[in-house]
Amino acid sequence: MKKTSGRLADGREIVYYDLRDDVTRTAVDPRPMPPVEARSEIRHDPLLDDWVGVTAHRNARTYHPPADECPLCPSRDGRHSEIPEADYDVVVFENRFPSFHGAPGAVQHADPAGLFRHAPGAGRCEVIAFTGDHRASFADLDEEQARLVLDVWTDRTAELSATPGVEQVYCFENRGEEIGVTLSHPHGQIYAYPFTTPRTARMLDSLAAYAERTSGGNLFDDLVAAERAAGERIVLQGEHWTAFVPYAAHWPYEVHLHPVRRVPDLPALDEAARAEFPAIYLELLRRFDRIFGPDEPRTPYISAWHQAPLAKGDGARRAAREEFALHLELFTIRRAPGKLKFLAGSESGMNVFINDVPPEAAAARLREVATHG
Repeated sequence: MKKTSGRLADGREIVYYDLRDDVTRTAVDPRPMPPVEARSEIRHDPLLDDWVGVTAHRNARTYHPPADECPLCPSRDGRHSEIPEADYDVVVFENRFPSFHGAPGAVQHADPAGLFRHAPGAGRCEVIAFTGDHRASFADLDEEQARLVLDVWTDRTAELSATPGVEQVYCFENRGEEIGVTLSHPHGQIYAYPFTTPRTARMLDSLAAYAERTSGGNLFDDLVAAERAAGERIVLQGEHWTAFVPYAAHWPYEVHLHPVRRVPDLPALDEAARAEFPAIYLELLRRFDRIFGPDEPRTPYISAWHQAPLAKGDGARRAAREEFALHLELFTIRRAPGKLKFLAGSESGMNVFINDVPPEAAAARLREVATHG
């Protein structure tokens, strides 16, 4: 993998990742663009003890452009996009409309009681384009290209983890207008958060409680082992990865993908797991596209890497980090042909999910649509 860093016209960083070492990236962005003006702020919710991003500047972001004006396609035939080069393998660049941006700052109080706390929305948001082919999907990539994407996720995680103020790195892909995607080009995003996300904090609390209850057991290890022993919700297994529908799945079709050897984040994966990942992951994505039948449109999904938050010198957090398990969660909001699972009153109002598809039935369906019988 060859890595080449440059700058766009407004000063944002762009990084090309190429499969061949002899590729040269020298194209200049000629667009007349003002510097990015991101006004990101985070505000603390004292009832839920979590942080909310406030980002008015994102209202101006690009929204469903026609294919011939796609900002993620290479720059060709006189049309200049976010990628100055005429082709690319994988490219990453800073989002022009970031949710988190800039250097960290102290928490401020907006009231005498200290209930209204706020801070700069520090961090970084990046866009990762998986291929220059506008009509493709991740599932269309070959294994070499999918491995390159894994290596890019790993490199970006390592680099962003070293950024001052960053506490957690999140690599994810949203696919489909039903999910809320505003650009149809195959791409994902990478968020570097200035805090530990609420979902991860809950997992860490569950890990700690389980370890205390079982005299040192690891909840992730025991859950994966229990799913493998039960077998009925296993979707596929490799030598180094296990994919299963969780016993209490929240979404109609939801798969968790774990490396057999528990590690806290992508940089900690060994070469054997990296080598096997492309075939496993591409097979999962292709099965998702076949869930609802051959005449149905491609399945919308969210694919989310859960990585441990950073310790950065904190001994207790470092110990908790080592107990966390890197895993990918892949799920769709489509519950049946032409029908979506909406977050209605129970889910949105009380965070109590109600799943219309039994996890065992979902796993059985995902086994039925295997590529090779």
